[in-house]
Amino acid sequence: IPSVLGRAQFWKKSPDLGEYDPLTQADSDESEDDLVLNLQQKNGGVKNGKSPLGEVPEPDSDAEAVGAAKPHLSEVTTEGYPSEPLGGLEQKATSSIVSYVRTSVFLLTLVISMILVLVCAFLIPCPPRDLHSTWSHHLSPQGGGDLSPLELADVNGDGLRDVLLSFVASRNGSVSKPAAILVCLSGMNGSTLWSSPLPEEARDITCLDLMPGNVAETICLVTGTHKMFSAFNATSGKAIWTLNPNYLSNGTLAAPGVVLPDLDEDGVRDLVILAIGELQPDLCFLLVSGRTGSPVGRPVKYNIVGVGNLIGPQVYVTTNGAVYILFGFGNIQAVALRDIFVQAQNRDSLPPSLQIEEPEWEKRRSINLSELIDIYSDGVELLQMVKAPDSNCSNLLITTRQGLVLLRGQNLTRSWTLSLHSLHSQPTPGYFTDDQTLDFFLQIQDGVGMKKMMVVDGDLGSITWSYSVPCHMKETPTTSAVTSDQKSVFLFWAEGMSTVSPSSDVIPGTGPPSLHHLYLLHPAFPSILLDLANATGTVTASEVGINDLWKDAFYVTRTTGPSSEGHPAPLVVSKLSLRWALMEGQVVELEDTTPKIGRGELRRFLSRIKFVDPPHQVNLFGEIPVITTKGLGQMLPTPVLFSRK
Repeated sequence: IPSVLGRAQFWKKSPDLGEYDPLTQADSDESEDDLVLNLQQKNGGVKNGKSPLGEVPEPDSDAEAVGAAKPHLSEVTTEGYPSEPLGGLEQKATSSIVSYVRTSVFLLTLVISMILVLVCAFLIPCPPRDLHSTWSHHLSPQGGGDLSPLELADVNGDGLRDVLLSFVASRNGSVSKPAAILVCLSGMNGSTLWSSPLPEEARDITCLDLMPGNVAETICLVTGTHKMFSAFNATSGKAIWTLNPNYLSNGTLAAPGVVLPDLDEDGVRDLVILAIGELQPDLCFLLVSGRTGSPVGRPVKYNIVGVGNLIGPQVYVTTNGAVYILFGFGNIQAVALRDIFVQAQNRDSLPPSLQIEEPEWEKRRSINLSELIDIYSDGVELLQMVKAPDSNCSNLLITTRQGLVLLRGQNLTRSWTLSLHSLHSQPTPGYFTDDQTLDFFLQIQDGVGMKKMMVVDGDLGSITWSYSVPCHMKETPTTSAVTSDQKSVFLFWAEGMSTVSPSSDVIPGTGPPSLHHLYLLHPAFPSILLDLANATGTVTASEVGINDLWKDAFYVTRTTGPSSEGHPAPLVVSKLSLRWALMEGQVVELEDTTPKIGRGELRRFLSRIKFVDPPHQVNLFGEIPVITTKGLGQMLPTPVLFSRK
């Protein structure tokens, strides 16, 4: 304001100076701009404590403090202009340099960061995305064989599990005997990665790491139906070693090979196979080196008396670390691995892994101190090992002709018994209740063309969920997948069910019997099923794999179609992404619920589901899985064509 008033004062007439002349004013010693500048430098137009108009400054103005002080001689030049201190110039110069340095450092950092981002984007490969969430691969028509082995393993290192299977190809005009083939399909798009011929039909494929703790390639053990037992390199498909069939001259392989601790101390885990005599009911154990495929000692024979299905062999490790082999015919018996090793080597010295005994198991030896230990002997059809809650050992789930029995693995006492008839399928473990104890999903025959699906509480042995569905297939595989909230979804096959309420007059199972549907049960919504996909033909095997990167699960099926006269049955392997199928599936209401589940609420819930590896797949010796859920792969072998719902 003083500056403006001062400017106005110079532009009006003054009795002392006369009329204002701009030219004269420009030649004067002190121009208008100089005066304004001088006034601004002296606290906003205050010089010597007075304003240009001769007014007294305001008491609260800055001039009251500054104007009272007389200017120092060094602050005024000969022309009457105040001089700026030399230190101020130095401060301004320093401030300009600091600002320049800061700007330069910021721009340099920004450029370097952009360069690093571009380098990382081009040089570091992005993780492969499972773009092909659904695919079907048609293989050569199957020319025979009743077995349908199926296995999942990452063989090419892309982070996605690939599909390994074996089948007997159709006969060629120039070949009298059907050829068995081991095939590996890419988990990404279903393309063939490699294939290897086999001398005979395979009954089982198991992929694992025989050298724990070392960066080693995955090994796939292939067990044949007669005398073939080989180890294949999962990456190349080349055979690493094959057991000489002469060691089984008096018998044939009765079951898949089983992994043991390292008995010969060569850094590689060893194996045991069970052979059965051709002319006598003798069972013969043969220890095999995991590195070379050569026998570790001589065969060890046991004379077993029993009637029924062959059980085992399966390896059981107690809490104390004692190792036992479970096997039998319609019953379950156990033999200590140390006893087999002593007889095979014909010596008394034992490796450290075999010097442990389990007192509760040793009490069950017969009176004559036989090497065999009786576990269960009442019409056994299936045996599974499931992880015990809050323990590092496993319990024994036994399927009999009368129902289910759960034995505590530590002391072999009964935990519970459930009476069920017409139960021939293998129970599928999973988490249905909230007690974090493994429950079991199973199916039983429920009349002609009907099956009852049920969930058994693993803690109490009671039935917590059941529903009858139309299904004409003799045996259908059931699987489960674990979500991130420690729940399990159960998947099973049945014929088409109506989406209307069960109270209506619609008769279930009236759809085409050749079309089968894949249904999913989630414990959070027990009153509905999700119809995920449909397939033509008969499903013979299925497996669920986890995509760890995308927290997704994929469902792989093996099917064969009906063979027409003169044409072999087609063979198709298919893959389905579960997270994608959950969002595209149709809802089948099993019962009227109040209030009804809203479609939006259900979709929001399903969109948040993430799948993880099952925590109940505990390992023997640190790496070997002890829970076996592939028993349904050994059934009558048709193409699966997934259709979007």
